[in-house]
Amino acid sequence: MTIPAPGAIDCDIHPALPGTHVLLPYLDEYWRAHVRMRGLERDNYNAAAFPVNAPINARPDWKPPRGNAGCDFDTLRTQALDGFGTKFAICNVLHGAQAIFSEDLSAAFCRAINDWVAKEWLDRDPRLRASIVVPMHSPELAAREIERCAADQRFVQVLVWEMQEIPLGRRQHWPIYRVAEQLDLPIGIHAGSSYRHPPTNLGWPSYYLEDYISWSTGFAGVLNSLISEGVFVEFPRLKVVLMESGVTWLPAWMWRANKTWRGVRAEVPWLEKSPAEYAREHVRVTSQPFDAPPNAAMLRKIIEEIDCEDMLMFSTDYPHWHFDGNDALPDGLPEHLLKKILVDNALKTYPRLTS
Repeated sequence: MTIPAPGAIDCDIHPALPGTHVLLPYLDEYWRAHVRMRGLERDNYNAAAFPVNAPINARPDWKPPRGNAGCDFDTLRTQALDGFGTKFAICNVLHGAQAIFSEDLSAAFCRAINDWVAKEWLDRDPRLRASIVVPMHSPELAAREIERCAADQRFVQVLVWEMQEIPLGRRQHWPIYRVAEQLDLPIGIHAGSSYRHPPTNLGWPSYYLEDYISWSTGFAGVLNSLISEGVFVEFPRLKVVLMESGVTWLPAWMWRANKTWRGVRAEVPWLEKSPAEYAREHVRVTSQPFDAPPNAAMLRKIIEEIDCEDMLMFSTDYPHWHFDGNDALPDGLPEHLLKKILVDNALKTYPRLTS
């Protein structure tokens, strides 16, 4: 389906840091000196999901004359906002700050990134919103950063990677979910890993193909963890947004999770509903990459099997490129569902978009 569709809400775009040096003005005196002493400003810690020269990394005409795709504000505004007729677009800055072993340095970089995106992007276009980048391996510092950034209503969710040091449902992460729920901030879980562990169940892969395909199983593991550990029981208003997870794996996961839960539900007595029911109530999924089947009839069947019109939300994943031309949504989606995907579901998921 060809976009633009004026008024759409793009739930996943990726401004990129031109380099770590741009964060220096946003670090306090101690950390600025520390970064310079170690020469960290000379490196680029962008957490690129794709090889730089791979076709899916960026559409050729979306690459700026210099630097990484997504690092030029005017280009992004023209292509991602004006080009798709976007009403709002949520900036998700993917950066290695979240994987730095030092909790303090990680938190300092995350603070700087959040201040940088507010000043250099959000201040320059009222259509832009952003996710709060946090040091997930330090729940206390992450909760502090969420509270700090939440004073700015343009921050609309908390950004984490799908594969962390420990599964995301574990109680160590609950302080993050507690403050996010209190502040009406969804948890945006983006494809990616801190690479503390192999991204596949079989160990480290040899090829990018293996790594990339394994992301959907990683997201299935995320849902298993969040639901089984009781996150949505403890935090009944919390919403989770899976970004770049794909879509069509959901029905098979729902069937298997429900069937297994029926056999071992005595182990998790706090779950009063099936895993699929918790997912339909609390989990949302962005539309890119939409790993659509070959024809419209099969696509409609998958939507029917997901059985929740509230789960899908529009995204372009700009400047990454998983679709043809401007065909950012697959053909065959039911007509009545399009407005929900493009606008309504995001408005329900992100209360701050209407504040």
